[in-house]
Amino acid sequence: MIAKDAFIHKTAIVDNGVIIGSNTKIWHFCHIMPGAQIGPDCIFGQNVFVGKAIIERGCKIQNNVSIYSGVHLEQDVFIGPSVVFTNVVNPRANIERKDEFRETLVKRGATIGANATILCRHILEEYCMIGAGAVVTKNVPAYAIVIGNPAHQIGWVCACGNRLKMIDNVAQCSCGRSYKFQTGKGLVLK
Repeated sequence: MIAKDAFIHKTAIVDNGVIIGSNTKIWHFCHIMPGAQIGPDCIFGQNVFVGKAIIERGCKIQNNVSIYSGVHLEQDVFIGPSVVFTNVVNPRANIERKDEFRETLVKRGATIGANATILCRHILEEYCMIGAGAVVTKNVPAYAIVIGNPAHQIGWVCACGNRLKMIDNVAQCSCGRSYKFQTGKGLVLK
C-alpha cells in the first residue's frame, strides 16, 4: 500500500508488497523490495536499497545507502551517505544464509555518519551519534558519540545534536536539556 501523496521518482523501483507512508519521498534509482515498511514523512536520496526492513516516521536516508532485511529504524533516524547495514554474521558466496538474517535496531533520533558500517545483531540506542566511517561492532548507548574501527565511545551528545560536557556525571546543554550519568543505565534525561 502506497500513500496517495507519497512521491516516487520515475526511475525508482518499488516492488509489490511494500508499505509507503504519507508525504514520503523516494528519489532517483532507489529500489524498495517486497515486505519493506516505510512510514510517513521519510526522505530517500538517490540510489537507496531497502530490503524487508521497517523504517518509521521522519527518517532521512541519504544517497547510496543499503538497508538490508532485518533492519528497524525507529522514527527520526538520520542515515548519512553510503552507510551499509549487514544482516548475516558469516556470509559466504557459495552458502545460502537467508534463514540466518540477524536484526539491527536503530532507536529514535539516532544519527549515522557517512560511510559507516553497522554490523548486524546490535542496538543503537536513542539519539546516539555514529561518526563518519565508523564500523559498529557492538551495541551503542543512548546519547553516545562513537568513532573509529572498531567504533569506540569518545563522549556524549544531546538529543539536539550538541556535544555535551560532563561535570560530576551531569551535563547541561545550551538547548535547555539536562542529563545525568547513571551506572548501569548510561546517560538519562534529568
